[in-house]
Amino acid sequence: MSMTDNYKLLLDNLSTAIIQVDHNLCLSYLNPAAEMLFACGASRAIGIPVDQLFIESDGTPEAWEQATVAGHPFTKRESLIVLPNGVQHIVDYTVSPVLVSKGYCLVVELQPRDRLLKISKEEDLFAQQETLRTLVRGMAHEIKNPLGGIRGAAQLLERALPDESLKDYTEVIICEADRLRNLVDRMLGPRKMPDFTEVNIHKVLEHVYALIRAEADDSLILVRDYDPSLPDIQGDQEQLIQAILNIVRNAMQALEEHPPEGKKSITFRTRAKRQFTLGAECHRLLCQVEIIDNGPGIPSELLETLFYPLVTGRAEGTGLGLSIAQTILHQHHGLIECESTPGETFFRLLIPLEQKNEQTL
Repeated sequence: MSMTDNYKLLLDNLSTAIIQVDHNLCLSYLNPAAEMLFACGASRAIGIPVDQLFIESDGTPEAWEQATVAGHPFTKRESLIVLPNGVQHIVDYTVSPVLVSKGYCLVVELQPRDRLLKISKEEDLFAQQETLRTLVRGMAHEIKNPLGGIRGAAQLLERALPDESLKDYTEVIICEADRLRNLVDRMLGPRKMPDFTEVNIHKVLEHVYALIRAEADDSLILVRDYDPSLPDIQGDQEQLIQAILNIVRNAMQALEEHPPEGKKSITFRTRAKRQFTLGAECHRLLCQVEIIDNGPGIPSELLETLFYPLVTGRAEGTGLGLSIAQTILHQHHGLIECESTPGETFFRLLIPLEQKNEQTL
């Protein structure tokens, strides 16, 4: 085996995406990792201009052209690149000029950052949710104690009132104290540990589908797109129904308040995800449930705090449904993600198929 073949063998077995472009910025080499990143085979890509393989969000990189002339290497962090099919990736890349007979060619190393950034974001979300749960528990304790005292005092006062008409006022105090206590209980989310059994996720979705079908009018189209090969998951069926129902009802209410130009639709989709990292843990197999609606979308300023208690974009909303749903998924060692643009909102529930023995609220 020649030295050139040795070098090619090494490059072909790297997990880092490597491409080479000539002095005209036309592709002369892609290793298999680059073929996977760009979803394009080397036989089809060789010889085409690099801007037909991908473009950066800020246009064709002029720095690449300068590197072929001056021979200066450079590195760019977290660059957004767009493939011809519209798929976007965030990458770090390093451009290294190599002097050849006709000038400089460029060897480019590309490291995808999408998943690493997402893992970091998920770890932050887990930490924020745990902090919020601790804060809400403390706040609930501080609120419920005086509420109990107020309610008890109102009941004693009611018995001592000489005029029956004055009891209307004590009834208001008692009813409002009960309302606040119920609100605090809802903020705390599920009050019991999940009862883990084997659950068919499609049975859960069919239950939610039947409930929404009964509540909605004929103008709402409900689409089911299931992967029948999904195995049963370990979960609490009642809690999973509650989590998914909260999300679907939110979608239905958004569609009612801001109907799209065409038909209103909500899609239930299931898929399997393999070798997927949630937080700091890699799971061999995950169940992915997507709830997709064609509503107005969620304002960008709400996306980062969407799962916080009492955060809502609706005048009539309580801001508790999504917070409770996220708490339920965390108890299942899973996560809810949201992506939204005007006309399409994805809520993605990721549930590990194997649960740990220890569960914590």
